[in-house]
Amino acid sequence: MRKTAFVLAGITAASFALVGCDVQKTQEGNVTAPKFEVSKTQEGNVTLPKYDVDAPKVDVTAEKKQVEVPKVGVYTEKETLTVPKVSITPAGAADDDKNKVAEKK
Repeated sequence: MRKTAFVLAGITAASFALVGCDVQKTQEGNVTAPKFEVSKTQEGNVTLPKYDVDAPKVDVTAEKKQVEVPKVGVYTEKETLTVPKVSITPAGAADDDKNKVAEKK
């Protein structure tokens, strides 16, 4: 059960990481397809667009929490378990934090 919680937390963090990316197009793309008749009249040329991708900062830590755990009777007991804690800073916000630290110096 505990492994399942950590796996789910990891999958959730990974999905947030993919959604939180900041993508900037840095170059336009261009495709010139070759033209053919009986003989080739033009060479093909392909230029793919370039992108800069800044991934978000994801921190996964563990903290102790008291939760009610059912026992084999009709009662429950409180136990302290280690549960995952996920902190995500979007890519743009991480850059803002760096700028604020640089401004303070």
